Amino acid sequence: MKYFSAAHIHDGRDWVADPELVLAFDEDNIFTGYVSRSGLEPDQVQELDGVLCPGFVNAHCHLELSHTKGVIPEHTGLVTFLGKVVFNRAADEQSKLQAIEIAMAALEASGCIAVGDIANTEDLLHLRLQGNMHVHTFVETMGFIPQTAAQRMTFPEQVHRSYAAQTSHPKGYVLRQSIVPHAPYSVSDKLFELIDNFEPGSLLSIHNEETPAENQYFIEKTGEMKELYKTLNIDDTYFQPSGKTSLQTYLPYIKQPHDLLLVHNTCITNEDLAYLDQYNGNVSLCLCPNANWYIERALPDIPAMMASGHNICLGTDSLASNHDLNIYGEIQKIRAHYPQIALSDLLSWATIGGARALQLDNIIGSFEPGKRPGLVQIHEEVSKRIM
Repeated sequence: MKYFSAAHIHDGRDWVADPELVLAFDEDNIFTGYVSRSGLEPDQVQELDGVLCPGFVNAHCHLELSHTKGVIPEHTGLVTFLGKVVFNRAADEQSKLQAIEIAMAALEASGCIAVGDIANTEDLLHLRLQGNMHVHTFVETMGFIPQTAAQRMTFPEQVHRSYAAQTSHPKGYVLRQSIVPHAPYSVSDKLFELIDNFEPGSLLSIHNEETPAENQYFIEKTGEMKELYKTLNIDDTYFQPSGKTSLQTYLPYIKQPHDLLLVHNTCITNEDLAYLDQYNGNVSLCLCPNANWYIERALPDIPAMMASGHNICLGTDSLASNHDLNIYGEIQKIRAHYPQIALSDLLSWATIGGARALQLDNIIGSFEPGKRPGLVQIHEEVSKRIM
């Protein structure tokens, strides 16, 4: 058995009130429960400084873009940023794989035990077998012209088959995958329908209301998004503005009972949050504050999301839009802009909130007997994965 203690222990949901309790794990790193310090010899307990909590979950990450670190300048705005990502994502295979390996190692070292990774390629196919993390691969699909929807599904289906062929991880970590829409402004209603029916009940992720231009386009069919289509030679003649936000426009396209992970939500409104109550699956709201700040110099209305009662989790986006992939860095960003939000809530979002979002809360996210939640130490504003 292994025993750990610190001045502050967060169990994934709240602080552990009794300072005499220590964390007990078996040799397979499975949490067996809390043990009273009085029943142990002093040298049996590893006393650590700072805070201990379960392993972090990075619910939204683009590891395949790790080679673009530092390439795109800050504060370009989303529309310009998207163009620069397209222009800069090409690189030789060795450089890409090496950058991904470095990013994955840093992700693990800083506390991450699970990641929701966005994939447009098979770059992570073998690397996710080598990592020490649970991985849900979100195979991204895009195509704004309805007539090309079936054609646009062909490649993502191929990528999905490749990932699905990995039925197990050599160290027992969970590997899953699902085909998902990229964003409301890049997926037609027809393509939404194909995604919805591809694997009924699968976990879906979507970049949601990341910029004011997104909602402006859906409400009025004006603004930067319309100009972007023109620049990319995309004929959007068929599209008729709904007079509603993007969320309220596309959500009815999802008819199967998918759990849904909404990412960024920089411009989500109270009306949108209330609208989510009628959705027929579980909804998680993923915050990526450092990426929002990097791209738009904006953060979402996090207190409004808290008041909505929906599950909240954290992500880092990519190294194209962030300086690192450290979930504790996202916590620090939120604390800097919303000091009224308790650290306990933030740690819950980083742990059990992310575990729920990735449908892994039966095995990670909190210190409960039978789970293998990992262990993170936070000391002097640095987070480190202990196991």
